[in-house]
This record gives sequence, structure tokens and C-alpha cells, in this order.
Amino acid sequence: MTPNSNLHTEEAFVEATDLSRWRLKVDHGRQTWHYLESDEVENWPQSIIEKYWLGLPFESKEFDKPKTALEAARNGFEFFKQLQTEDGHWAGEYGGPMFLIPGLIISMYITRIPIPESWRIEIIRYLFNRANPIDGGWGIHIEGQSTVFGTALNYVVIRILGVDADHPYMVKARATLHKLGGAVAIPSWGKFWLSCLNVYDWEGMNPVPPELWLLPYAVPFHPGRFWVHCRAVYLPMGYLYGRRLSTDVNPLIESLRQELYVQPYDTIDWAQARDNVSSADRYLKRTKSLSFINFILNIYEKIPNLLGLRQISLDESYKLIKYEDENTDYLDLAPVNKVMHILCTYYEEGPNSEAFKLAKERLIDFMWVSSEGMMMNGTNGSQLWDTAFVAQACIDTGLANNTENHKVMLKLLEFLDDAQIKKNATDMEYCYRHPSKGAWGFSTRDQGYTVSDCTAEGLKAVLYLQNKLDYTPNLLSKERLCQAVDILLTMQNSDGGFASYEKIRGPEILEWINPSEVFGKIMIEYSYPECTTAVLTGLSIFRKYYPDYRADEIEKVCQKAANFIHTSQRDDGSWYGAWAICFTYASMFALESLAYYGETYDNSESVKKGCDFLISKQRKDGGWGEAYKSCETGVYHDHAQSQVVNTAWALLGLMSAKYPDEKPIRRGIELIMSRQLKNGEWKQEAIEGVFNKNVTISYPNYKFIFTIWALGKYAKIYNNPTIKY
Repeated sequence: MTPNSNLHTEEAFVEATDLSRWRLKVDHGRQTWHYLESDEVENWPQSIIEKYWLGLPFESKEFDKPKTALEAARNGFEFFKQLQTEDGHWAGEYGGPMFLIPGLIISMYITRIPIPESWRIEIIRYLFNRANPIDGGWGIHIEGQSTVFGTALNYVVIRILGVDADHPYMVKARATLHKLGGAVAIPSWGKFWLSCLNVYDWEGMNPVPPELWLLPYAVPFHPGRFWVHCRAVYLPMGYLYGRRLSTDVNPLIESLRQELYVQPYDTIDWAQARDNVSSADRYLKRTKSLSFINFILNIYEKIPNLLGLRQISLDESYKLIKYEDENTDYLDLAPVNKVMHILCTYYEEGPNSEAFKLAKERLIDFMWVSSEGMMMNGTNGSQLWDTAFVAQACIDTGLANNTENHKVMLKLLEFLDDAQIKKNATDMEYCYRHPSKGAWGFSTRDQGYTVSDCTAEGLKAVLYLQNKLDYTPNLLSKERLCQAVDILLTMQNSDGGFASYEKIRGPEILEWINPSEVFGKIMIEYSYPECTTAVLTGLSIFRKYYPDYRADEIEKVCQKAANFIHTSQRDDGSWYGAWAICFTYASMFALESLAYYGETYDNSESVKKGCDFLISKQRKDGGWGEAYKSCETGVYHDHAQSQVVNTAWALLGLMSAKYPDEKPIRRGIELIMSRQLKNGEWKQEAIEGVFNKNVTISYPNYKFIFTIWALGKYAKIYNNPTIKY
């Protein structure tokens, strides 16, 4: 009963904590893991939720083999609802990227934040479990090939955490690192972290000048025009680069300087190393534009504090860093800028400052413990996102009407009420923030960032809960629902599509100077099919219940959104998904949204092409299985096996579109039912999510949400026939 049993290596010789002593505490969506002292265990019994995620055995009801899709859906939800937390959301890991823990541990080491022994043990166990079983290295994400980025940084983490260099796992990892060229060939983000640790020289980095923040916003390459995650990372990175601060040399640092490289540390030509990136890491080719800009900036860096601009820019950068901390209750946008902010605050205000104290208290929000060990989540969770889908699935399938599920739905609505963002960021224009009052974010209210599709999915969930069920109170007033709509109406781009956090602010030519080497499409916002489809469905549902509110504006926005969905469709009938894997995912949302707009298989050529694309990818076993390589290459790649999540996505798309042939849909339902266990659960299969084309990320609740949804929807449409499988 583990959420993910696909460990990459043997666990032999790897120390573990007593998993029965871990507890998950939740509070207004906040989810934090705590390791109890032995005498505390009896006073805080371990719940099914904790046992499930830790891979510990627990009693769970078993069912007879379901004969219909509705029985299977009910069994699935009977299991899944046990995992709802006391504050109403569904908790879960949001791991996958392998460059998050290194920033955390390096920052804690430099700032002398004590690393709890339980963290130390479980992070080591996680990294050993996630090492490549063939060569012992690590990739950019858990399913990727070994890279210098992943291997060098995670090797450093394990050494900081106390594992000797001659440990068999470390010897194997080091051999792989050296085979790939050593840490001198690490991408720029890795060069940054190693420079902070003083095991790489700042001269080996291409410049990240903080002076960019002093430019007028009208300049097309002002960082305020970057995609929010891009500017959030390069703000503290520029501050730290500008100060060139590194930790003191000690025996561990001296040893790492020897272990990470294939030549003596003092013989490395750091200027030449700036552009040295291993072929195993490089996702993007370096453009001539970037090379030219780096050439100019390296000349600029030789000028000693021209007109005092360096200090002025550092002051401006830190002011923005402070705003980010305070506007997010010290959670920050995501873990990468979070741990960089820890370093900035330490150097600027000192370890005894109130800001540093508040910042370090939030580190626990990003940590997740599983059967594999302790990982760092990609945000402080996916609480709102997952929970909003649970609501829609239960209502669409009729499960929410069952008396035994009423309490679950009421708690769910209470969480959605709590999670809506109640205010705008302080000085939001100065901080380059989009309005947020009335929006929903990806995780919690405290984090406070508007996300277009999260707002739309939260809005849809509340509208369904408060209008389709006769036992739920109207916790969210019309005024608050209209605030969400108001936010969405401010977010449409000129092409009719919707981006993630805000409208597009910069020109696409900024991608010519993407300095990351390992991430694609990070410099600016883009209109995404998934975000656009969510908004189109959200607004379509809203105007059914509130037809008089800004009706003309909503109609115009919906028309433009529908046009974008049509124009973004590929010639083969598919849509490219930027936030999960990949064509299957985006096609589901596109077909659903067009159905809400009145387009189905019988009356829309776009919908017909979309359905035909999905049908063409169905496998002999009746399922669908798409690999993450689709996201990297932009071309559909089959997974080695069918996946229940991909299958559910395809089925939901086909059923929304009213695909006329039941047979392929039934075959997909049979596949999902055949994978269900006696207790109603499904085991974790391949990773589901993706971002920036090249990095995968986990959504383990998807294997429940979308399978239950597909099963229940099938039963509802086809009058719940008996299924043989």
C-alpha cells in the first residue's frame, strides 16, 4: 500500500528512521512532517494517511471484484477518502526534480541551520534510493539519465550529511561524475550552488548582474518582464552573485574540491569553465545572442563598482527579496528561490535577525517523507489543485450524492473556502505581482500567488459544491465568486490564451538569452492550452449560475479562448501539454472545454480530430501510455506500458466530446478496472507531471482522482453496464 514502490536501488546498508514515529500535521492546508520522540508516540497515534504515504501496513476494507465501472469508482473513492486530511484537503508529495534538495542542504550548511538527525537519515536514504541503478548517478529528475547537474549536487549533499567519500555508493557516483567531465561541466545553476559552497570559483560563472533590476521597466529585457519563476530565481541569484560570498574553507570543502573534479582544483581555468556544460546535461544550445551578452557582461564585471551601481542594485534586489518573503509569509514562490532567500537574509541581516528566524521556520513546509525517504517538494504542496479536482470528480460521477460522502464534501468545501486568497500582495506593482484577491493558488492561501487554471478549477469546484448538492452551505458568497471571475478576466493574453501566473509581459526573443541550459521556455509567460481550457470551462459554468454578471465581457473572453484552443491544435489533432504528460493530458482538457462551449464530435472538426488522435494512440490492451519524452521532444512517445492515469485522461476527453463508439472507451475502462486492487486503490506507475519541457514532477493523487472520475463518468453516460475484464 505504498504510493510509489519503484525504487531505483537496493536499500541494503542504508540507515532509516523508525517510520512509525513520523506524523503529518495539517493546518489551513499547511502540511508538515514531524519525527516524534519515543515517549510522544502513544499520545499521537499514527493515522492511515501517514501509514499510506510511509508505506506502512494498515487495515483497509477489501471489496468483491467490481462488476461495473460505478462499483469500481465507489471502491476507489472508499479507499481514497481515507486520505483526506482533517482540514479537508488531500495531502501528497510533489517531488521528482533532483535539484531541490541540494539548494536546501547547501543553504542550511552555509548558514549553520541545524539539520535534524531524522532529516539527515531520510534524505540520505531517499537519494540512495533514487540513484541510477546502473551508474549510481542522479539526473535532473527521478526518471532521467545521470547528469553532472544531478550527480555533482546530490553527491555534495550526501557528503555534507556525513557519508564518507569511500562509501561504495559514493565511489560509484563519483566515477560517473568524472566520466561525465566532473563538476567543471555542471550547468549554470549548479555552478552557482557550488560557488556559494566554495567548491567552484565565482569566476567560472557567466554574470548574473543585479544591475538589471535598475533598468526602466520599459526595457524589453527588464527582469520584471520575465516569467515569474525565472525572475524569482534570478533575483536572489543576482544578489548573491553580486556579493560573491562563499562559505569558509574547511576540511570538507578541501576534500570536495578534490572529489568533484578530474584535475587538481588549483589548475582549473575558471574563465574557460563558464561555458563548459556536459552534453548529458544540455537541453538547449547556447545561442550567439547569449554568447555575445555574456561577453559584454564579463567585461562589465571587470569594472570596479561603476558609479556605485553594484551597491545600489544590491540594495534594490534585497528590498524586492524582503517583499517576496513578507508577501508569501516566508514561503516564497517555490523552493529554489526560498532557499536562496535564506542565504540572502543570512548575509544581509545575520543569523539572529527576526527575518532569518521566520525564513528558516518555513523550510519544513517543503519537506515530504515517503516510503523512499525524505524529499523536497516542488512547492509547499499541490493542495488546492488536487482537492479542486476531487470535488469535480465526485460531483460529476454522482459520488458526492451518496450519504456516506456528505461529510467528505463538506470538509472539502471548507478547505476551498479557506484556500481562496483574501488580499493582494503589498505594493504589488512594485513587486511585479499580479492581483490575487479572489484567486486560488496552486497550494495554500499563505503562498498567495494567483494561478489562472487553479483559480478556474477552484471556482468550478465551489460552483458545483454550492449549486449541485442540496446539503452544502453557501460558504463563498456571490461577491467572492465574482472576485475570482474578475481576476480571470484580467489574465487573457492578446492571442486569446491564458498563461499560468499572469499575462505575458515580455517578448519571446528573450528565449534567445535563456541562460539555464537545462530548462526550456522559462524566460517569459506563454499561453497554454491547459490554462486556457480551465478558464473557458470555469467561466462557462459561472455564467450558467450568474448569467447577468459581466456577461458581455465573459462572452468575448470565452470566444477568444475557444479560438485559441482551435488555433493551438496541432495538425495531427493533438494539443501539447506543458504541465503534465503530455498530449494525452492537454487533449483531455481541450476536448472538455470545447464541449462546455457546445462543440462535440458530431458538430466540430477540431473535436473530431482530437478524438481521432486519442483513438490512434490506444494500445492493444485498451489503455494509453505516454512517456515524458513527449514533453522534451514535442513528439508523441509511447511509454513501455499503458498507464492508468494516461488512460483516464484519454477516456475523459473522449467522453466529454461524445465520441460515438463505446467500444474503445469500454476497453480503456477494462484496463483501469484490471489494475485496481481489492481495497480499491491503484498502485503508483510512471511519473505524471512536467514543467519547462525537461523536468518531470509527481502528482501521485492523480491515479485516484482521474481513474475514479473516468469510471464514474462512463457509468453515468452508458447506464453502468456490466464490465468483463
